[in-house]
Amino acid sequence: MNGKLKLAVGSLILGCVVLALKTLAWWLTGSVALLSDALESTVNLATAFAALVAINIASRPADSQHPFGHHKAEFFSAVLEGVMIIVAAVFIMHEAWSGFMAPRVLEAPTEGLAINAFATVLNGAWAWVLVRQGRALKSPALVADGKHLWTDVWTSAGVAVGVLLALVTGWWVLDSIMAALVAVNILWSGWVVMRTSLSGLMDESVPEEELGRIREVIAANAEGAVEAHDLRTRHAGSATFVEFHLVVPGEMTVFDAHEICDRVEHALHDAVPESRVTIHVEPEHKSKHQGIVVLD
Repeated sequence: MNGKLKLAVGSLILGCVVLALKTLAWWLTGSVALLSDALESTVNLATAFAALVAINIASRPADSQHPFGHHKAEFFSAVLEGVMIIVAAVFIMHEAWSGFMAPRVLEAPTEGLAINAFATVLNGAWAWVLVRQGRALKSPALVADGKHLWTDVWTSAGVAVGVLLALVTGWWVLDSIMAALVAVNILWSGWVVMRTSLSGLMDESVPEEELGRIREVIAANAEGAVEAHDLRTRHAGSATFVEFHLVVPGEMTVFDAHEICDRVEHALHDAVPESRVTIHVEPEHKSKHQGIVVLD
């Protein structure tokens, strides 16, 4: 089992534990805000399972039907997570409205808040691991899962504050108001997750910093060529696709041109892990006198 799958399985296990704890906290108190927190955890669990399935599919090698690999499966998982967050927000808003119309006194609030706080600490620690490792492994599904857990941490903190204020002031309607604020917050987080994932599905280019590094690697390792132009890049899960045209002197042999391509390709693999490089060789009269100037 690779690192991505281990993290995805860990998310699934933690999701079950946190959901059980938050459900217990709601059952003890009857708090609508704590119920909203528990409902968000059901989304965490469902999306952790979706991420596990997507990562498993994305790790499969290329085949005859998918010659470019299965990397984009992770983006579908992240889009699904965004959709499920939005659905959870609608349910939470419904419960908040019901509580607002008929506020009720909370039972065993201290015990419920203590249990919820413990679940929040677990979520926070795991969110940090997922975002950090997800970026290192270039896994959109893990990063999306980690970012969602971070929103869960903040909303859990807000819920705790709302419940405490309701206890101190005796304004039990604050419990429902806090639940509504939780719904608004996770609606925003769902939109952010979906927007990021859709960018990946639309073959968005790599960030400008990474693009600059790719240009530098090509310029420094294409000695013998004239220039490189029409550079195109895109992300697909953990893979980075790099395509460009390499202009060489017209009298250069196929063997020598191939040697340059191999040198550049190896350098790009070292600079950009899991890169997929395609180089189109052209004779000198095809030069555009723009793009990447090869260093002598």
